[in-house]
Amino acid sequence: MLALPPAPQAPARRQVFVATSLAAAAGTTLLGGMLAMWLQFRADAPLRESAKRGMIKDWMPAKIVVPEVATNMMLIGLCVVCVMAQWAVYSAKRNDRTHAGLAFGLTALFGLMVVNAQVYTWTQMGVAVNGGAFHTMFYAITGTMMVLLVSGLVFTAVAAFRYLGGRTKELEVVSANALYWYFLTAAFTALWFVVYVQK
Repeated sequence: MLALPPAPQAPARRQVFVATSLAAAAGTTLLGGMLAMWLQFRADAPLRESAKRGMIKDWMPAKIVVPEVATNMMLIGLCVVCVMAQWAVYSAKRNDRTHAGLAFGLTALFGLMVVNAQVYTWTQMGVAVNGGAFHTMFYAITGTMMVLLVSGLVFTAVAAFRYLGGRTKELEVVSANALYWYFLTAAFTALWFVVYVQK
């Protein structure tokens, strides 16, 4: 009796990459909705006289000052994180474990720098959680971004341990890690512009 040849092996489905894409889409809708609420609250705020600019919306209390150097460094730091995460992908595809490990380490280091800058911003602004709509929305949006940043750091640690631990053929998690940092950078850019620049 003749037997049929075995079927070809099914191509990889890239489940981690697709799941990361779906998580990024969900995070985009979450932060997009929160920023839309922020803009609506700001648009509905009453007008008040400003010493420097005439009539302005009375949304952010006058005594609160945004430390712009720290917030700008967060944006610059996230751009550097994207470069480092992509360097990890580049090195992993070439089976260069030394440079991949260095890239993962720098990704985590700059990610921690962004987290540190956000904590510094919170302490310098001195916004009370229960002070009003601005205060609540400020912590809701920046707190959500902080959770996403910490999850990015955890994702980087998992990707680094998997790749450096010997799974050098499975590059999907390394690429998914870079995709997640791209999402975080795009999301923070919108947050930075709406919350920290436009106020």
